[in-house]
This record gives sequence, structure tokens and C-alpha cells, in this order.
Amino acid sequence: MTSQTLREARKYEEASEKMIQKEERPDFHLSVRTGWMNDPNGFSYYKGRYHMFYQYYPYDTKWGPMHWGHAVSTDLLHWDYLPAALAPDEAYDRDGCFSGSAIELPDGRQLLMYTGVVRTPQWNGGHCDIQTQCIAVGDGVDYEKCDCNPVLDSRDLPEGFSREDFRDPKMWKDEDGRYWCVVGNRPADGSGQILLFSSEDAFRWKYEKVLAENRNRIGKMWECPDFFELDGKWVLLTSPQDMLPQGFEFHNGNGTLCLIGEYDRKTLTFSEQKQQSIDYGIDFYAPQTVLAPDGRRIMMGWMQNWDTSMPHSPYQKWFGQMSLPRELSVKNGRLYQKPIRELDDMRKNEVAHSDVILENGTIHLEGVRGRRIDMELSIRPGDPDSIYRKFAVRFAQNEEYQTSLSFRPYESVLKIDRKFSGSRRALIHQRRCKISGREEELKLRIILDRFSAEVFVNDGEQVMTATFYTDPAADGISFFADGKVRMDVVKYDLV
Repeated sequence: MTSQTLREARKYEEASEKMIQKEERPDFHLSVRTGWMNDPNGFSYYKGRYHMFYQYYPYDTKWGPMHWGHAVSTDLLHWDYLPAALAPDEAYDRDGCFSGSAIELPDGRQLLMYTGVVRTPQWNGGHCDIQTQCIAVGDGVDYEKCDCNPVLDSRDLPEGFSREDFRDPKMWKDEDGRYWCVVGNRPADGSGQILLFSSEDAFRWKYEKVLAENRNRIGKMWECPDFFELDGKWVLLTSPQDMLPQGFEFHNGNGTLCLIGEYDRKTLTFSEQKQQSIDYGIDFYAPQTVLAPDGRRIMMGWMQNWDTSMPHSPYQKWFGQMSLPRELSVKNGRLYQKPIRELDDMRKNEVAHSDVILENGTIHLEGVRGRRIDMELSIRPGDPDSIYRKFAVRFAQNEEYQTSLSFRPYESVLKIDRKFSGSRRALIHQRRCKISGREEELKLRIILDRFSAEVFVNDGEQVMTATFYTDPAADGISFFADGKVRMDVVKYDLV
């Protein structure tokens, strides 16, 4: 039975979304129906449609008691909102329905597993948030929380494992018919770890072991894990908090981590071989993947970051959007990401410029502008005897504002910079990444969707993501070189 809390949320979101015009939203990125959005949840394929649930507070553009918003799509680019799926309305989740995942049961129902939060006052005037894992079952629209909740709590954890930092279950069904789940946790050393649980029916769960340990190597708490097999390797995704930079590989604060290695199903042992950031830009966190019916592993993340998560205007009607869905692969020990191939069907109005010479200055190219575009660049030295010092492309540009992407080949450093995008807050405005040295050619694919840029470097070897809230009328694009550059540009409108 639908609770009063959930009915009120559904009524509110239905009325409030009518106040947001289509032009105020991104065009092909999922944004919140109304209010606030953060982590993707329950990313799944069910009854012929992709389902995306998300952390949601409908009543304000700031974080609040977490609900689960809900949207569906057939192509991952055009989304229809469904009524909110979960609200904090039970004793075990009264302070929030945190992140989780979704699977289809053998009887055709969809099962959601999420973290229930109960805030408990402490003797010193503070509080602690006790976190447990809970489930709900439904038909793709309406979900009933189970009487057996919570299905995992403090009694299921070994001594010394945190009851306060125990969240974000990600489920899957293995080829042997058993259900498995990874959950983020904090051990006694204050670091992060990923726990592994199993179940025969997806309702009764038991602890198996620690799958991966941080040991204070990369940040502290590891949130939002995802674990899957891909191209003969096993991949563990997680989002560490409180990171310190390690050269160009990781940045300060909250970030993303990909571990690639081997997994022994008999001993339940994951052996790390490689590690890397998932996204090297400013705004990307808590990604989750789905296995598509055609076998592709597709990932979406929250296109935001906790260190920059504030509305850009007090009059803003919504806050939060998801990244472009990305097809994943593992090549040469690295995670590669490419925009989903469905995006190609949106490409219209091709404009191509080949072998353009750019030398010591700025140029504009005929027909190259826009805020909903897919643009491919190939940048090469214009003089075989002299490498250029800097190349830059500037977009969302007018006389006053711009966001830029620049490359210095002598340093092999690519930088995204939005400090001139119109923000009046001292947020993080720049990020840099080290490009694996191919001075002879840099390939960039830049996808803009009104308020965001996603940059795919060298066929997806690295990705940089950033949001910006420049007036959409600022649609200019320019190119700059210090030295001599030869470049090819192909631009499509995305319609």
C-alpha cells in the first residue's frame, strides 16, 4: 500500500515539474523531475525499458531526506518520468532511502535493494546515522517494502565494521543462479572497504568476506561500489571520499576509482592489477552500470560533485543531472569509455573542416557553434620540426563568458576550465589530466548539452566531465594556438 509520505511526494512532483520549461533542462541528459538529484540508483533493464532511479529530494534544490525518483527510457537518451518509487516512511528508513540497485526476480517482479537510514541522537548533542540494507518489490511503477526489512543490519557485520558507514548495495545474479551484492563499508582504521554478500533468493542475505580494502591508500570511505566482468577482466568501481591527489591520477576531495583485476569465484578473491580514475573532470560521481540486452556494459554517473553541489541561482527550479550513458571496455589494462552508439542517431547537420592551419592566434570556423553538439577534433603539429606550445578550444562562448579545453603537448597535460563561465562562487573550476604521450595527434570528442561538456580523449582512453550554467544563448566556439597547429573538425547538431 502506498504511504501518505509517498503519495504527497508524487503529488508534489507532478505539479512542480510543470513549472520547468523544456529549454531550462538539458536535452538528452536525464535531469531531476523537480528539486534535488544525486546518485543514480537501480540502473536496470526491465520489461523492455531501461529504468533509472535516483537519489531525490523533491521539495527543494538542496539535499534533504532521500527519496527514490524514477525515469524510464528505450534509448537512454530520451526519458519519461514515472512517479517516485520510494519515500522515507518506515521506522527503519525514516531519515532516508539511500542508494541501491535493482534486479528482476524469476517471477517477473522487480526487486529494489537500498540503504535505510535512521538518525539517532547522541549524548553529546550530535547524532549518528545507522545504515541498514532493505528491499522492496514491485511491477516497474509501484513497489512494496518487505516485512523482512532490514535484510542486512549490524548483526550481519563482523566486529569492528561500521554500522554508520554501511551503504549502497549493488546486486547481480551470477551464472550459477545465486545472487550477490557488494556494499561500501568503513572498517576500524577509518578507511574504506567493499563487502561481499550472497543470497539464494535475493531476500535472505549472508556476509561472505571483504572483497577489496582501501587501507588508506586512496581517500577514506569507499561509496557506491559496482562489480562486474568485462572483456576477460573483473572491474570494481567505487567513489572514494576525502581523497588526496596522486599526481594527475586522482584529485582532492570526492572522486572516482576503477580497480581492474582477476576474480576467483571459488575463493571469492579479487586480485587488483590496475587502478585509475574513472573521470578526470570536475563533475562526475557515484557511477552505476547496467548490462544491456545486447551485451554492452553501460555506465551513468551523477554529473556533479559534492564539493561543487550548490544551485547556480536562488531561482533555480531543479538541481542535478546524470552523465551521458557510456559504453565500457577494457583495453591494455585500462577502462575505456565511449558515448553510447544510440547518440549517433541524433547527429544532424554535419559541418566538416579538414586540414585547417591555425597559427599564433584565434579563429572561428563557419558553421561551428552550438550548445547541443557532438564535435570531433584531430589536432596535430603544423610544423614537423616544431611542436606547438598550446592548443585550446573555447565553447559556450560570447563576448563575456566561455568554458575552455586546452592542451600543452610538452607537458602532455589537458585542462578543462570553467572559471569564466559566469559562476559567482569559488567552486572548483579547473581540472587537469595527463595524456599518454602521442604528440603527433590528439583526438577529442566533445559533447555539449546546454549545461554540460563531456570530453572523450583518444577514443575514450580518458574522459573529462564538467557542468556550467552559462546563458544558453552563448553558443560560440573558437580555436586558439600558440605555435602552429593543423586540425580536422567535424561538428554535428544533436537533435
